Amino acid sequence: MRKRRENVYLDNGATSFPKAPGVGEAMCQYIERVGRNVGRGSYAPAMDAAGQVLSVREKLQKLVNAPSSRNVLFTPGATWGLNLLLHGLLRPGDKVLTSPMEHNAVLRPLEQLKARGVEVELLPCTGRGELSLDGLEEKLTSNIRAVVLTHASNVSGNIFPIGTVGRLCRARGIFFLVDAAQTLGALPVDMADMAIDGLAFPGHKGLLGPQGIGGLAVTDALAAELEPLVSGGTGSMSESLHMPPFLPDKLEPGTLNLPGIMGLGAALDYLAEQGEELRQRERKLARHLWYRLKELDGEGLRVLGSDDPYNRVGVVSVDFTHADNAEMAFRLEQEYGIQTRCGLHCAPLAHQTLGTFPQGAVRFSIGPFTTFGELDYMEGVIEALL
Repeated sequence: MRKRRENVYLDNGATSFPKAPGVGEAMCQYIERVGRNVGRGSYAPAMDAAGQVLSVREKLQKLVNAPSSRNVLFTPGATWGLNLLLHGLLRPGDKVLTSPMEHNAVLRPLEQLKARGVEVELLPCTGRGELSLDGLEEKLTSNIRAVVLTHASNVSGNIFPIGTVGRLCRARGIFFLVDAAQTLGALPVDMADMAIDGLAFPGHKGLLGPQGIGGLAVTDALAAELEPLVSGGTGSMSESLHMPPFLPDKLEPGTLNLPGIMGLGAALDYLAEQGEELRQRERKLARHLWYRLKELDGEGLRVLGSDDPYNRVGVVSVDFTHADNAEMAFRLEQEYGIQTRCGLHCAPLAHQTLGTFPQGAVRFSIGPFTTFGELDYMEGVIEALL
């Protein structure tokens, strides 16, 4: 019997743990020592807090190469940002292209919009969940309003060719929207180079920040077309009953999650200090996870996604072919302390594409604080259970 380890956390695809050093302290310091709102008071502590918020915007702007800091908006997370993009941009009669590998944060808003007269077409993917570019240029016709794609699948771990698609869209005047939930902080994202018009991301995954805070970065051209999803006070143009026409106020009503922003700022500082070394380690861990699980492929489990370990993020899902996936996930945690995510991962069409619907799959996902020893332990446990 293999000795049980405590709390081998392999669910970073859902949320990172542990958070970056300093995140909790920054949040606590704001709550206990500052506590003022921004945009609502001209006294010194409120102005100081506003300066800190601007500093975090600037860090995010630099990270994703957004047009300017005002083009970076704070949201409760990637889901909120994607809804703001989709509901704010698409009108009855518009057509949008997406993929079957998307998260429900894309698919459910599009399903709502379909009922209101928006046409949605799914781009083809292989049985391994890889986006097929064959015929894409012919599909990018003048009646396409937008293309929305994940940067990397939260089920297969495959990285999509975002730059290639983005440049094709830009050349045709089509808005390109990207879900970076599984990539920002782990992979380089450059809005200008990748021709991204709208980029939605969470703070609590690859950026190693707290839950409840995320962001949306938009180009000026896209911002001009977006209708605010939520309206309210901004602390600016209070004499008007209309939302301000300028960023970030146009798309950022109400009181911001200031503790979350301060925590995210601390996480961004940590990532900047660690630099490329931390990201290289995470990429090595991602490949190590894939290799370890791939060694067991065909021995009672099937590894989903691309066979190219260099075109994947640190997410690997498997289908136990001779056992119930939910039971295996339960045993991994209860008997061996290995914490995973089992089910459909809020991406039903992805599982249909990969051939794991309706049973779902067991997903293993690493973070920068995962150890190689934990992954070796995981492989040994799974081998013993097969």
